[in-house]
Amino acid sequence: MSSPSISASPPRHGPGVAVGVTEAMIGDLVHGFYATVRTDPALGPIFNRIIGDQWDAHLAKLCDFWSSVMLMTGRFRGSPMVAHSKIPEIAPAHFVRWLHLFRQSAERLCPPQAAALFVAKSEMIAQSLQYGITAARGELPPLTGATRS
Repeated sequence: MSSPSISASPPRHGPGVAVGVTEAMIGDLVHGFYATVRTDPALGPIFNRIIGDQWDAHLAKLCDFWSSVMLMTGRFRGSPMVAHSKIPEIAPAHFVRWLHLFRQSAERLCPPQAAALFVAKSEMIAQSLQYGITAARGELPPLTGATRS
């Protein structure tokens, strides 16, 4: 009698697989996008002050982040909400600018379906971060329509 075979875990397949996202594409987008961010008049000063001379490590972490989001590799270890909520000057206008530059970079560097997915994910992430920052700052508006019992 033979023992039952133990199969390996199936490979992870994130949403990016279906649209051709690769690790190389993620690296190109992350490096290309943040090259633009570093020189942007609105975003550059904030990023450069916070990241300082640690850009190589930060870009590697961002590649891990996007790999985890798009390919479900599970490589990212970090807490973006905590990191971003500690930056007092972040305002909604910064997110608008970041998203605009990210869209431009994705559309320039990625095939159309991959760019669209990167942009959709970035918009969801930005919305979540903005909400989290607002909550961390105690700036949430009061709930409306609540009833008392």
